[in-house]
Amino acid sequence: MDVLFAAKETAWGGFLDMIRSALPEVRFHAAGGFHAESLAGYDVLIPTMTLITREILKTADRLRLVQQCGAGLEGVDLEAARDMGIRVANVPTEDSGNADSVAEVGIYLMIGLARDVRGMARSLAEGRMGEPRGMALAGRTVGIVGLGGIGRALLRRLRAFDVKLIGIKQSDPDAALDELGLEWIGGPSDLGEMLRRSDFVVLCLPVNADTQGLMNRETLSHMRPGSFLINLSRGGLVVRDALEEALASGRLAGAGLDVFWEEPPDPEDPVFEQNVLATPHVAGSTDISMAGIVAAVAKNIRCLERGEEPLHVQNR
Repeated sequence: MDVLFAAKETAWGGFLDMIRSALPEVRFHAAGGFHAESLAGYDVLIPTMTLITREILKTADRLRLVQQCGAGLEGVDLEAARDMGIRVANVPTEDSGNADSVAEVGIYLMIGLARDVRGMARSLAEGRMGEPRGMALAGRTVGIVGLGGIGRALLRRLRAFDVKLIGIKQSDPDAALDELGLEWIGGPSDLGEMLRRSDFVVLCLPVNADTQGLMNRETLSHMRPGSFLINLSRGGLVVRDALEEALASGRLAGAGLDVFWEEPPDPEDPVFEQNVLATPHVAGSTDISMAGIVAAVAKNIRCLERGEEPLHVQNR
């Protein structure tokens, strides 16, 4: 069996070496970057960040499974794959330990922004001690948009910081209010209300036709002056120019980004001159989550070898 890994050999924290060790009988091939010129000769595709269109799928001659090494499938044409009889599967964040790892980075970004780590670096460089004065998290309101695996993992950790927790849930927010014990939960139409209430807004939802550009000039204008925006999900949720304007105007005090409008982002992008604390899409890249993802991907490839239905197929 031949598997194409649509990334560099070393991408995603050594994932390729780990999956090779788990499946020594399988032949893995690295594309060398986030691209796939042809899928001919491959039984399985691991797309990573590569855009998989209908045109690319047409180059396949024996492809049976597109298996993502994570949850995000926004770059894969699910309908085209279904039309061609190709299964598309992912690894849900809550099943691999990924959600817990992403939530930890969410806490890191919140604390880093609240305590002004960029200002700390300047103070050390200039020999100024006792500066800057930070902002405590206790008593602040944190609004979480998306209460799936990552949102719930973040909730569990934030309770220890004595913050007020509110959120937005796509479906049945009233039931979630009782289940999760938040102070307030709204549906998608209540986003503006949540933004007005929150000192920190954390994005934990997938990007799709309904959520693409969710944080734009209009929605950002609803955010409380001096508040912070943190994106742990996908860059497409945030309109880049609108974010820069909100930061430059002072509407936002800062932003924490693990994902970007293009990846990798241009390090010279002027948005980084604002108060942006950025990490290179590593929120889910830990020893625990990577081991869980490798185990899940290996299990699905073994299912395919045995002629069994893979788990977590998203385009039945």
